[in-house]
Amino acid sequence: MIARSLLATGLLCGLLAGPVTSALAAGDPVLVLGNQPETLDPYNTNTTLTTAVTKSFYEGLFEFDKDLKVRNVLAESYEVSPDGLIYTFKLREGVKFHDGTAFDANAVKTNLERVLNPENHLARYNQFNRVKTVEAVSPGVVRITLKEPFGPFINSLAHASAAMISPAALQKWGKDIAFHPVGTGPFTFVEWKQTDSVKGAKFAGYWHAGLPKVDSITWKPVPENGTRAAMLQTGEADFAFPLPYEQAKALGENKKLKVIAQDSIILRYLSMNMLQKPFDDLRVRQAINYAINKEALAKVAFSGYASPAKGVVPAGVLYAHPMAAWPYDPAKARQLLKEAGYPNGFETILWSGYTTSTAQKAIQFLQQQLAQVGIKVQTQALEPGQRVEWVQTAPDPKTARVRLYYIGWSSSTGEADWALRPLLSTEAWPPKLSNTAYYSNPEVDALLAKALVTTSDAEKADLYAKAQEQIVKDAPWAPLVTEQNLYATSARLSGVAVMPDGNIDSRQVAVAP
Repeated sequence: MIARSLLATGLLCGLLAGPVTSALAAGDPVLVLGNQPETLDPYNTNTTLTTAVTKSFYEGLFEFDKDLKVRNVLAESYEVSPDGLIYTFKLREGVKFHDGTAFDANAVKTNLERVLNPENHLARYNQFNRVKTVEAVSPGVVRITLKEPFGPFINSLAHASAAMISPAALQKWGKDIAFHPVGTGPFTFVEWKQTDSVKGAKFAGYWHAGLPKVDSITWKPVPENGTRAAMLQTGEADFAFPLPYEQAKALGENKKLKVIAQDSIILRYLSMNMLQKPFDDLRVRQAINYAINKEALAKVAFSGYASPAKGVVPAGVLYAHPMAAWPYDPAKARQLLKEAGYPNGFETILWSGYTTSTAQKAIQFLQQQLAQVGIKVQTQALEPGQRVEWVQTAPDPKTARVRLYYIGWSSSTGEADWALRPLLSTEAWPPKLSNTAYYSNPEVDALLAKALVTTSDAEKADLYAKAQEQIVKDAPWAPLVTEQNLYATSARLSGVAVMPDGNIDSRQVAVAP
């Protein structure tokens, strides 16, 4: 991963009339995000920034570090049977949930069986549905048997969604656990003021000696880019992500801030609902790809902190297969539309899954680009509730309202399975997962399924390469850009980093006096 740091050298001109005075109490950092969480149940979200918040309260058997390397958390070790079907985990002893319940093998069994129950309709069901049985061998040992070999299984358990929730809390709250998180994490839940903030307090009984290093943590959703930047300047926030790309240089001149830009594995793309005309026609989908200048999009919406997408899986994800970016050729786009029976273009809608200022710039740019080839689009940035209802949980694919959809994804397990299967397999049509193109190709499904049970790295790489090549040929998306993560912290803050997938590692959060 290539990283850039912008060192602080001065004050942001014109933003402040006087010296910066922190509005924060010592030991109580405020972390500002671009979107609000739609739930505090880590098993029922596909949003990375939501799980960044839930990690304050929850932990799993494993986790990813800031470089997406797996490390042990509630599991101390594990063994795998020669056939790759049986995983036996030795659990960390002496760990308590926030409500005093002991963490043990029964807790692991309860949580996995909850997500595996299709009647619970949890968003992460497909991440774990290869689990056949979960056995509590003893309080400190749990055995998980798979239906078939599944190479990324430990990576799936390291994902932030694979959190351990107190069985007693699950029994008490039921579905309302989404509003009452009870885990083993460094912070206990205080309150969630929806659209305003989520607050946690230091868990005095946390098993990790010396943590947490602060008395509380507060996450605040602030969709407007400029407001997030201003909150850093005025001392209302200690951390902000994402930052407005166009302000990176100016923010970096503030001596009280540290501004960091790092390569990510976040792909922004435009999906096209292939069940609906005119997007059922390959020529129309190809035309949309040719109509968009990705280099210009990277400059206009991301101020150069992005690069044109090269395929459907970004570099940095295991088994990514880079391909040439779609060339910008509006004449070719108009010709394809004419061949498809739309010589004068057509009208449609374009939704964004985000309300951030950067997303607004992106969809406005896409609107202008498509208009140049005769495609007239109405744009709308969806609020979290609309995104869930209109897109993620649309009950009937035939009547789903989504048409063109601007969204992004990062493989938070670090490998190609979770970059492809939740987005482009037939089994991933909403409401199960996030195939908002309603794309279905039996050949691709077979390649992805075979890759999951293949133990040979070379064969797995070949299978994923063939799947990616076929997906690009079918063009269910217009892959747009892979962006950089741009964030900033106050000079007093340490122990917080944005990970390549856009999640946040905040367990070591600390503030200087």
